[in-house]
Amino acid sequence: MLSEITILVVDDEIDIVEIVKYNLAKEGYNVVTARNGKEAIAQAQIHLPQLILLDMMMPEMNGMDTCQTLRSMPQFRDTLIVFLSARSEEYTQVWALDIGADDYIAKPIKPRLLVSKVKALLRRYLTNDNEEENILKVGNLVIDRQQFLVRQDDVLIELPRKEFNLLYLLATQQGKVFTREEILSRIWGDDVIVNDRTIDVHVRKLREKFGDNFIKTIKGVGYKLDG
Repeated sequence: MLSEITILVVDDEIDIVEIVKYNLAKEGYNVVTARNGKEAIAQAQIHLPQLILLDMMMPEMNGMDTCQTLRSMPQFRDTLIVFLSARSEEYTQVWALDIGADDYIAKPIKPRLLVSKVKALLRRYLTNDNEEENILKVGNLVIDRQQFLVRQDDVLIELPRKEFNLLYLLATQQGKVFTREEILSRIWGDDVIVNDRTIDVHVRKLREKFGDNFIKTIKGVGYKLDG
């Protein structure tokens, strides 16, 4: 039920908070709000939201610092975090993804687009494809899809949800080249608009953890996992 899904809306502009809250509550979501980063962290710890809509520029603690703080806390490692910002430069969006955000929505807020994107993100977050295996082994890696855990030589490696999903997708068919279009569709969904750089950021972060040659780039096509 949608009423069981909690969304935390964080913005210092009360008009934006009210617009976003109204449109999401109308869809049946449970919506809580905060006016700055410190308040957002406190509210998140109380309500444990599935999704956090987070403004970038706020007093007391900005969105970037708030995102990094939340990602450092185990209970929010897999929580969906989406930035709201009037800054639309590509490098800002890439930076947002790089520090742990799942997506980026530009201001001014368009309610219909916002609701559509929220639904798509939550659908990906909540869907569990029972046709796939729960545990995969790739070289010295054990990937547990049910618990969202990765172990390398018995050492636990924590991954944000999107990085985990990308690694798991590539591991389902080792040696297969997954096109960028296929990766975007399988991980982010057809109705979520994200930049190609989104994939590059997540691939780079996986390489930082598992080695530069772990994921192969097929120029002009996509990526594959050789193991």
